[in-house]
Amino acid sequence: MDYLLTGATGFIGQHLATQLVQAGAEVAVLLREGYSGTPLPGLLNPLRPQLHLVYADLRNFNLTVRAVREANPACIIHLAAAGVSDPFLPVNTALSHNLTGTLNLLRACFERQGNVTRFVMARTPGERTAMNVYAASKAAAWQFCQMYVRTQGWPIVGGMVYQAYGPGQDKRALVPSAVAAACAGHDFPMTSGQQQRDWIHVEDVVSGFQAIVQAELSPGVTIELGTGQSYSVAEVVHLIYELVNQGGKPLVGALPRRPGEDSRQQANIHEAQALTGWQARHALHDGLNLLIKQSI
Repeated sequence: MDYLLTGATGFIGQHLATQLVQAGAEVAVLLREGYSGTPLPGLLNPLRPQLHLVYADLRNFNLTVRAVREANPACIIHLAAAGVSDPFLPVNTALSHNLTGTLNLLRACFERQGNVTRFVMARTPGERTAMNVYAASKAAAWQFCQMYVRTQGWPIVGGMVYQAYGPGQDKRALVPSAVAAACAGHDFPMTSGQQQRDWIHVEDVVSGFQAIVQAELSPGVTIELGTGQSYSVAEVVHLIYELVNQGGKPLVGALPRRPGEDSRQQANIHEAQALTGWQARHALHDGLNLLIKQSI
């Protein structure tokens, strides 16, 4: 295979798998055994005949080795993680999935399988402050990646994904839930929404990962996948209601502030442009407008 994707059933993974297949790549996806013989979610199911399916639980080293050997990929894109929508998950769950699972996959690729030439690790900007369990476990996994880069020279690079949005996202996430409320003309209770985020359309995230794979990057480098501009959560929800224009309004401050959130996250896009030539194409207004048209 050209690629092995973990987390392919997730929001970003489905879009990335679709784009890679459409580009003519041979793509294997690593799934849990429970998907054997059952329909795949969302965008993946129509692609099933074109995907190579391998099965493993990344928490189990031997099963992970078997899956990597079967797929025999040149490139791994590791998107799988626990806690993306629940950052205060139990510590043991976060460690077993995000740390042990990553270590098992790394060792399966480079200690037991010699054909992997690029390992792309999906990262989160929350790793910098590690204010919740999810971010802390991801930060720990990246520290091990850096250790293997320094001591073994393994070809590991990072793709740090900022606030992604777009079609097919979990309906519990902020943007799709706000779009649904606005389209129905309902009010939208929310927090004060003061935290600043760099909002990036999923199509740009996918093209960013493709650029990371294709670029000549030094092991240990992280490319930040964002737009370089930040908007507050409240600004984004207000913009959604303005674009939909069906009545209702954001109820800013109706909900208490969530703990464990950085006040500001914004990508440094200059290194991404210098090292890969990639930059995001969707401005926030245009990306939200496209999403709303697809949602109506």
